[in-house]
Amino acid sequence: MFGVEFVKGAVLVSVLPVYMRDALGLSAYAVGWALAAQYIGDNAFRSPLGWIIDRIGYRTVMLLGVLFTCMSVGIIAFTSGTGWIIAACVLLGVGTSPLWPCVITGATAVAGNEAGGSMMSVIYMSWLIGVGMGPIVINFFIIKSYEPAFWLMGAILVLILLVTLTLPGRRGSREIEGKLEEQAPHASRGPLIPRIRRYFKKVGESLHASKLLYPAMFIQNFALGLLTPVLTQYARTVLHLTPQQYSAYLVAGGAVTVLGLIPVGKWVDRYGTRWFLHVGFLVAAVALPLLGYTRQLTLVLFVVALVGLGYACIIPAWNALIAKAIPKEERGAVWGFFLTIEGLGMVLGSIMSGRLWDSYGSHAPFLISGGSLIVLFVLHLLIIRRGRISLA
Repeated sequence: MFGVEFVKGAVLVSVLPVYMRDALGLSAYAVGWALAAQYIGDNAFRSPLGWIIDRIGYRTVMLLGVLFTCMSVGIIAFTSGTGWIIAACVLLGVGTSPLWPCVITGATAVAGNEAGGSMMSVIYMSWLIGVGMGPIVINFFIIKSYEPAFWLMGAILVLILLVTLTLPGRRGSREIEGKLEEQAPHASRGPLIPRIRRYFKKVGESLHASKLLYPAMFIQNFALGLLTPVLTQYARTVLHLTPQQYSAYLVAGGAVTVLGLIPVGKWVDRYGTRWFLHVGFLVAAVALPLLGYTRQLTLVLFVVALVGLGYACIIPAWNALIAKAIPKEERGAVWGFFLTIEGLGMVLGSIMSGRLWDSYGSHAPFLISGGSLIVLFVLHLLIIRRGRISLA
């Protein structure tokens, strides 16, 4: 998780947005579409990959994903055409799409619902540290050219490839999830399409979730997607931060989030998700529009820390909430389906982000992102009232 997200964060946050704007002269809207292509590639495969993981295990799926990721970074390193870069973004999405279904499926199988908040905190710490350190570290390697940065990412991908070879195969994966003796010899026979339909029908019947959870998952990632393509542009062109200053601000926000994840995850396991989500949604909803309008650097640092605090409350509580809605028998497929819904939010957010920036100004993506979290807060209240998931 750390290694893949390090490379992905470096490419999406530090390398591509600046390269496409400065070297290729493209608009923020075009940059948003390129990043959306990555999310489209990621999203298109998450649901089927969850189903495939349930059947062939983690090692083969992740190995193919890492190889696609290597191809993507290689294309970006050795080509400069816009079409090639967009193709590389799609490949990057396809390559990283097995990561979340594999990690979350395996981790929640081991942890169980009783420690879901703590496990989600560990997963998201790996993600946040990786995706945060990627842009920060890579900025120190981009001095006169991008070549040292690509050598670093290549070395990390080789290490990830070696780690992937140690993952459990089909038998080991089914043993982790308690399914080793579950499937009868005849269970996998018959035409493929009818089997897939029966499988997802069974999954749908076993879900224990309010239907409002689906738009809520979409909106939660839509709010994030609005920010991803414009954060670097905002720091460089509006706040006029140097790469090193930008790295310091990323550390400030990320450190607050990371330091809060473990205690909040433990508190979520003990006290439930409700109040952590209330506080997190409201704090982030207020802080994000403030960030878009603030120009005084000391105040920006304070607002960034507030955003980090809000997401420290949201991340473990939100994912523990979702985990409660997932039947353990079909964990891989359902996580893949849920992650697809979340990914669609990232796609639309990334596309809209550049258009909002170009049409209404640099503050617009931050304002709409904060408004989306207010909508999410209201949806969460309705989900609690309907009582379809245990939120105590």
